[in-house]
Amino acid sequence: MAKICTHSGTFHADESLAVYMLRLLPKYSEYELVRSRNPKDWEESEIVVDVSGKYDGIKYFDHHQREFDETFPGYKTKLSSAGLIYKHFGKEIIQHKLGITGDIVDVIYQKIYKEFIESIDANDNGISKIEGDYETKFNDKNLMLPSIISNLNPIWYEEPTDEDFDKNFLKSSELMGSVFENILNYYGKSWLKSKEIVQKSLEDRFNVDESGKIIKLGNFCPWKDQLYSLEKELNTGKIEFVLFQDSSSKWRISTVPINSGSFEFRQGIKSEWRGIRDEELSKLVGIEDGIFVHANGFIGGAGSFESVLKMAKLSL
Repeated sequence: MAKICTHSGTFHADESLAVYMLRLLPKYSEYELVRSRNPKDWEESEIVVDVSGKYDGIKYFDHHQREFDETFPGYKTKLSSAGLIYKHFGKEIIQHKLGITGDIVDVIYQKIYKEFIESIDANDNGISKIEGDYETKFNDKNLMLPSIISNLNPIWYEEPTDEDFDKNFLKSSELMGSVFENILNYYGKSWLKSKEIVQKSLEDRFNVDESGKIIKLGNFCPWKDQLYSLEKELNTGKIEFVLFQDSSSKWRISTVPINSGSFEFRQGIKSEWRGIRDEELSKLVGIEDGIFVHANGFIGGAGSFESVLKMAKLSL
């Protein structure tokens, strides 16, 4: 039987993911997995991952050799075995799993590397996200996938056998793989759909308000990351308010954060409305169906589109 080989003993997130990604492809799905540091096993395998001290992009995919400096196109982070397998097989995996072809494959290929694979590469190669001195406010080590994978290794003082390591490696590979497939499905389905919705909203922005700073979503979707990238791509200028229907068919007015991880917004909802609700809010705004404005001024609601649009216009 054809074989995929990776190293025996202690396992890590990168080769756990690399092996899983390979086996997503029909060609490799039935390959036997061998975990060994024996050169004879490397020679007898069709593909060798994270061991051997060789990289040729065909059979050998190791990154530990001194002269290795391979990176993903457009990035500076040195690749791990996960990055190597993704670089060479990622597009094929995307096409096979999502059933898509054309330019969109490259869009998803680039996005998944940026949002997930690069962090695995950096972690395995000991590259810190933060340069210089900084103060840690809390310890999030055990929330990180590489640490979770590391803790799946057998307990060292119980004198584990190779079979114990091999058994737990399969658990680690399944865990890394399930995360990868969730990310693949998100960017291949939800992310693409939300991009279509936000782009259409941006293109129609002057039909909502002549300022071009207010957009109306045709459907609610995760819009923030899409908005930031599409503003640059379409050269729209900065949007200040996003209007959309919530799950109860009421309408929301949302501010736009200065970046996706910030609580600070570009333009807040009018300060005198903040923390006000229902009839009192309706009187202040001059509408009949006001519901609320959050005390921090980042989001509000009303019964109709016309009302949240008026709130946005007055807030501008």
